[in-house]
Amino acid sequence: MIKKIPLAVVTLAFVASCVSPKVYKELEGKYNNLKQENRKLSDENESLLSAKTAAENELKQLQAAYDEAVADRDRLQSDYNATKANYDALKDSYDALEKNSSAAIAANSQKNRELLAQLEAKEQALAAENQRLVKLKNELEDRSNRVAELEKVIADKDAAMRALKDAISRALTDFEGKGLTVEQRNGKVYVSMENKLLFNSGSWAVGSEGRRAVQQLGNVLAQNPDIAVLIEGHTDNVPYQGNGQLSGNWDLSTKRATAIVNILRENDGINPENLTAAGRGEYAPIATNDTPEGRAKNRRIEVILTPKLDELSKLLNDN
Repeated sequence: MIKKIPLAVVTLAFVASCVSPKVYKELEGKYNNLKQENRKLSDENESLLSAKTAAENELKQLQAAYDEAVADRDRLQSDYNATKANYDALKDSYDALEKNSSAAIAANSQKNRELLAQLEAKEQALAAENQRLVKLKNELEDRSNRVAELEKVIADKDAAMRALKDAISRALTDFEGKGLTVEQRNGKVYVSMENKLLFNSGSWAVGSEGRRAVQQLGNVLAQNPDIAVLIEGHTDNVPYQGNGQLSGNWDLSTKRATAIVNILRENDGINPENLTAAGRGEYAPIATNDTPEGRAKNRRIEVILTPKLDELSKLLNDN
């Protein structure tokens, strides 16, 4: 989850940089909107996955109810068949006795009436069960179709993210072994760039090699307008020892993330509304800070690419 940047810290940084209050408020508003949009997308993704799970559970319940209805129908059919056979036997007996005894005919007539009443009741019960069975079957088919649609949309999103990961990997082949990794986890694509590729120590100015890597990443993102892009800045736990322009590591991580956003915005094919910059400071390490190698891994930029789930939301709302 993105850490909230204390307003006083950001205010101090901007005042120190001689930014007018009007520009600051506009930037602050845009930043808050981007944070809200990112939070909304994360919540929406969790909600949709929960909805899929609920739909699958409901499908299982409908399947069990359907199976129970089939069993009841078969039992009623068996009872009906047995009653019908008994009735037919008694009818044959009645026809035989009709020729010999009026008393036997009267007794058989009463028995026949009773059996006919039982048979009619069983027919009605069987008809009602068949209607319930048809209803359950239709509900089961509808639920199965809905789950299948949800699974297809999710599978298509996963496939699109795999294709995006492959496209990014190809575009950034030149930077393999230079502190850059691309991987896919939990339906998202993570592009991690160590600071040695991007920045000098204590600086948020992107070097030429790092700028080229970000620009090549931007070329891929421009071809995928339905992707939300979160840029996170990370530092190690060594306190910032700069010249006073920054208040600390958190401020530094935020400025570095913003620097990457600014390079991506140079690409006209990228919608700025898809971009979010966030500073995580030293609070999301991926390695130990007790060794130089671990601290180097922690000083990084992570670009997190998330598919927009508008299609899933529409599918859920329509059903």
